[in-house]
Amino acid sequence: MQERININVSATDYEATSKAIITTLSRLEQMVHGENDFIVTDSEFSFGWHFYVVCVNMSLIRKLSDQMGPDFERIKGKTLEHKFLNWLDKKVPRDNFNLKLAIKEEMESSKFGIF
Repeated sequence: MQERININVSATDYEATSKAIITTLSRLEQMVHGENDFIVTDSEFSFGWHFYVVCVNMSLIRKLSDQMGPDFERIKGKTLEHKFLNWLDKKVPRDNFNLKLAIKEEMESSKFGIF
């Protein structure tokens, strides 16, 4: 079983944001010679927002880190996961929609007051 990072996505336009994320991650796979390293789930719509999850294999993130080298280390974030989240947040184009990304596990633990 592969290690994965699960990213919660909140967006006002599911079609546009999922397409932008898929395009960005597909280009990343091509760049680092990855294959089938991410999954985008269907969305749930509530209060005008679409909520869905993007699962990314840690091997893809490590390949990106290795390829970028010191440039990846300069990305804001304490952990590999946070650096990747910030990298992805900057790479996904935003055309007329709102988009918020967060690490799923952190959101689930914080809602119960566990840090």
